[in-house]
Amino acid sequence: MADPRKTSLNTATVRQQWSLEQCIEGCARHSFAAIAPWRDMLAEMGVERAARHIRDAGLSVSGLCRGGMFTASDAAGLRKARDDNRRAIDEALAIGADCLVLVVGGVPGGSRDIAAGWTQVENGIAAMLEYSRQVGMPLAIEPLHPMYAADRACVNTMRHANDLCDRLGEGVGIAIDVYHVWWDPELFAQIRRAGKKRILAFHVCDWLVPTRDLLLDRGMMGDGVVDIPAIRAAVEAEGFDGLYEVEIFSAQNWWQRDPDEVMQTVLERMITSV
Repeated sequence: MADPRKTSLNTATVRQQWSLEQCIEGCARHSFAAIAPWRDMLAEMGVERAARHIRDAGLSVSGLCRGGMFTASDAAGLRKARDDNRRAIDEALAIGADCLVLVVGGVPGGSRDIAAGWTQVENGIAAMLEYSRQVGMPLAIEPLHPMYAADRACVNTMRHANDLCDRLGEGVGIAIDVYHVWWDPELFAQIRRAGKKRILAFHVCDWLVPTRDLLLDRGMMGDGVVDIPAIRAAVEAEGFDGLYEVEIFSAQNWWQRDPDEVMQTVLERMITSV
């Protein structure tokens, strides 16, 4: 059983019903410990105003979604990604985020060269590190399920993320999202390899059978096939004592429900299914 008092709301979970301001108010009303905004919602509210409201609500920030998207077909695209990631670091600092989550980008546009994508990702993170280390903002690589390798993230396994951390060094860790890594035969070994120092974030939801949409049909914890308690126990065995961040994209179900019902269900499932 997870401690519901350590729950963080990733704002994707109710983004179709609530603005960021409403998410902040909802987290406070339901006694969530923390929030994890998406950058588009943060921009809509205004970074300084959002930071003030989060502080006034007594909430921590488990992470900012998202930096990354390092891959591009030309030099101009790579420069654009570099500049955007610098802004993302500043935004994460402004709201007091524990880390900046990196969704790294897929195969460079117009290409079939996934290896080029891997190189651009590593170079892109390396280019961020001087500044992120200077200001003290940890960067959390989030390996995504292989179905997203082409367009969203060509880092798809915990092993690949750990290898990147080995080469890049201080200031880089991993955001473990059970939706993306539950299937990996090496998952538990790679969690042990990551250890406390590298596990910067832990995201939960569930994999539904059948899954009707590869992006927008995630399940509430306990409604699918993921052994979330076993994965939670593994990260905690390595010393992870951070927040449990709930991130559910659900166009046909949870985004259609009353958001207060969603929030209450999240807290109940933290006890029964996490």
